[in-house]
Amino acid sequence: MSHWQYLFVLAACLAITLPLELLGPGVYRQPWRTACAVIPVAVVFVIWDAIAIAAGIWTYNPLYVSGIEVFGRIPIEELLFFVVIPLCGLLTYNAVEAILKRLRRSRSEPARAP
Repeated sequence: MSHWQYLFVLAACLAITLPLELLGPGVYRQPWRTACAVIPVAVVFVIWDAIAIAAGIWTYNPLYVSGIEVFGRIPIEELLFFVVIPLCGLLTYNAVEAILKRLRRSRSEPARAP
């Protein structure tokens, strides 16, 4: 069971931040914008990991990964990490931004007489 741990953590990250989609302008409803933010980061770090793994600098404990590898010897969990974590960051950022806008608007509205 422990070899699924990394995937469970990534799934938990998505599950925890998923409700934030309802607060903001919608990360999932803007797939092109989301892809433009996530893909460049993922590409850079996948290349970085591939080089480090090939050089023997970086390894993954087989007890905590599924054994499915992509692009040579990169665990699928690591590839998903480079997509999931920036996505969670975007969800959080957009939700906080939306909440702050609502707070600013509510503070700038004049008080209504009863």
